[in-house]
Amino acid sequence: MLISEVSEQYDISPDTLRYYERIGLIPTVNRSRSGVRDFSLEDLKWLEFTLSMRSAGLSIDTLGEYLKLIDEGDRSIESRKKLLLEQRFALKMKIEELQSSLNRLDKTISGFEEEHLELERSLNGYESLTFLSDEEAVI
Repeated sequence: MLISEVSEQYDISPDTLRYYERIGLIPTVNRSRSGVRDFSLEDLKWLEFTLSMRSAGLSIDTLGEYLKLIDEGDRSIESRKKLLLEQRFALKMKIEELQSSLNRLDKTISGFEEEHLELERSLNGYESLTFLSDEEAVI
């Protein structure tokens, strides 16, 4: 299967596919005589595994570490499980942080008319504040 077909089927850019191959998240893909990547079913299995792990929240570095552990075989099962548990914990903390942010924003929105506007008005000199965009703020 050509890289363009794989890209379309898995909704991933050709550049990302090449990058994953270059850094070892998927094995080196065989090429045709003219040098065009020809993804096999085995390559697609690796890609599906990689995409699954990435969508589960594993960073590229963590996934690379996980793949090295897979290469060690059954003796690394506990290490792999530990790594996944650590990732689960980090993801859970991130979800809790996002939930807290959402709750604060919901509270601000629900009290916007009275409490929030009063708070804004109480800020000393709020009328004269000038905010810079991220690009403008770069030193």
